Amino acid sequence: MLKKVMSMEKQDQEGLVECVVDGFRRILVHYGLWFSEVAHQLGFENACSIEDDVWNKSLGIQMKRLGDLLGFEVDAKGIPISLKKLSPGELFEVMRALGINWLANDGVWFQAVETSIDLFTAKRCNDTCWTRFSPYEALRIKRLLDLPQQGGISALRQALGYRMYSRINKQSFEEVDDKTLVFKMVDCRVQAARKRRGLPDYPCKSAGIVEYSTFASTIDSRTRTECIACPPDDHPEEWYCAWRFTVG
Repeated sequence: MLKKVMSMEKQDQEGLVECVVDGFRRILVHYGLWFSEVAHQLGFENACSIEDDVWNKSLGIQMKRLGDLLGFEVDAKGIPISLKKLSPGELFEVMRALGINWLANDGVWFQAVETSIDLFTAKRCNDTCWTRFSPYEALRIKRLLDLPQQGGISALRQALGYRMYSRINKQSFEEVDDKTLVFKMVDCRVQAARKRRGLPDYPCKSAGIVEYSTFASTIDSRTRTECIACPPDDHPEEWYCAWRFTVG
């Protein structure tokens, strides 16, 4: 806790550490606010294109400054050299940890809104958040993998394997034909945790419809998304939700 003093220079070590951590927090929020406002004024796709340029420049600037100050090396893009020295197995564990942190962050936001307002408002915020995050994630994956604009079912299957969820949930794919893909969430971290506590499935269908349809159409605008089943729908023990994607 910060001491109640007039000047930051008079804070003790613990207080200054809290100031440093809060500085990171403000940078993250400010970054998100910039993205949100650019999307509002210029459109989502323009905002994603601009954000791509901003990230490439900002990461290098920020990480080099911190690296010089704290004594860790970064490459020309600002990526820590120590990260590049990890084995593939270690990097998979890092990605899994990031996926769990991402999901935990999502859950904390949901519970905070539910506690302070109500469940309906939390679900509304959650569903709206997916209208922005899911296409953003699809665009990032599309650029990371250099997927074609209209890559069809093969591109969609590949992209689904790079989502944040892909490291922490079990998924299955069935390519019915060259135009149709059935995707199933075999094990869902959120629903499995509820099951262990004796709770019913979380009714995530409204969010899932937004999430999967916007993701798929961002990968290929010709894609139609159909919900086979998703809580609160009944589903077999073998999976929690299933979706059919058809291109063309």
